[in-house]
Amino acid sequence: MKKIVTTLSLFLLILISGQTYADGDGYMTITPAQPTQSEDKIEVVEVFWYACPHCFDFEPHISKWLETKPDDVEFRRMPGIFRKNWIPHAKAYFTAEKLGVLDVIHTSLFDAIHKQKKKIHDDDSIKKFFVKHGVNKSEFTKAYESDEVMTKVKQAHIMGQRYKLTGVPAVIVNGKYMVSGSTAGSFENVLKVVDQLIDKERARTTNE
Repeated sequence: MKKIVTTLSLFLLILISGQTYADGDGYMTITPAQPTQSEDKIEVVEVFWYACPHCFDFEPHISKWLETKPDDVEFRRMPGIFRKNWIPHAKAYFTAEKLGVLDVIHTSLFDAIHKQKKKIHDDDSIKKFFVKHGVNKSEFTKAYESDEVMTKVKQAHIMGQRYKLTGVPAVIVNGKYMVSGSTAGSFENVLKVVDQLIDKERARTTNE
């Protein structure tokens, strides 16, 4: 898996209270649109990497947004995989999901890497981190090396390519639009654009 090195030449948008983004402003359209995992709701996907400092900075923003997430929106996270050495962190996320410990692992892993400056980047250090946070060693290994987790990792890599991602963090709205700090100008603007795209999709569904 090769690192995507294409750089988007995008202008920055200035954050103005009550600002409305015109069609195409603040986001990139994904062509062709990609399938979603939610059939009856508007899907919002956050793409991230645990070692990414920008993803760490974005977490408080997305967490606050989730507090008032509309009921007709289905939110999920997806690890970004641009290089082979990103795979262990993707496996960590899907392992935590499989074991039902995302609420324990997700924020703690971000904090350990970025606040505590811990070098948690390979299979062994990830295993030690999970065990330190109360996960049984054998249960971790079974999940971490499972076909289910590896299948999800492969799917995440494929979807990242289909979304035409060039960096993280990024937010995908209903498989049709990609929003990032580069396209929207700031993390605050990212979620403003996301909300407007949700409204756009909601109106489309209503009119169908």
